[in-house]
Amino acid sequence: METARMETVPTRFLDHRKPIAFAHRGGASHFPENSWRAFEHAVKLGYAYLETDTHATSDGVLVAFHDKTLDRVTDRSGAIASMPAKQVAEARIAGTEPIPLVEDLLGAWPDMRFNLDVKDGPAARPLAEVIRRTAAWDRVCITSFSATRLRATRRLLDRPVCMAASPVGAAALRSGLPRRLLAPAFARRSVRCAQIPIGLATGPLIARAHDAGLVVHVWTVNEAAQMSSLLDLGVDGIMTDQTELLRQVMIDRGQWHPRAGESV
Repeated sequence: METARMETVPTRFLDHRKPIAFAHRGGASHFPENSWRAFEHAVKLGYAYLETDTHATSDGVLVAFHDKTLDRVTDRSGAIASMPAKQVAEARIAGTEPIPLVEDLLGAWPDMRFNLDVKDGPAARPLAEVIRRTAAWDRVCITSFSATRLRATRRLLDRPVCMAASPVGAAALRSGLPRRLLAPAFARRSVRCAQIPIGLATGPLIARAHDAGLVVHVWTVNEAAQMSSLLDLGVDGIMTDQTELLRQVMIDRGQWHPRAGESV
């Protein structure tokens, strides 16, 4: 068991009215994934939460990018971790869009919340430094497919931030362990949410997560029928590439809650 080095103080990341709509990779169905245009589109739609991914360059600059390499979605190739920031900055997503820096995204929209997926070990320290510099303690939630990366990031932080359950934590929920064991363990790690794929989003699992003190966010949901079905099950948030579609589904259900100052 990990010994927490920080007080378990709730953060305000999840204080928005539920259910929460997340723009996955900015809303990758409308503009190139993790591009400024995608994020800007979601912001204009009234989204309060943006989801993106983090990698660090060889000189420790944190970029919002999904893959370890530039090959799949840019006009360049090579591993991000092996390149300096100046070289990565020359790449263009879909041949036209620059790769955003996480710090620039946080600065561009100071009222937005960001769900940040730590995709590689070297990103942990730069991420902690960015959160510290921007004082984004209440504006970020950290997630990862790696318990090791989550633990490394948490240990580098001076204050608690919202954390998503690791794959180990999600497995513990699926196992049916009692609340008296799960809830304190999650609280010690500042784990506030379970972020799960569609295939795991069942009524019993959602109920177990809620009983353990967690909210449930489901990814990546791009069909209207699935969106409605999950909302009927009581999920607390949906991540989608289809930002316009999710917005409309939630408007039709009376569940669209744009960020402060925005209207339907």
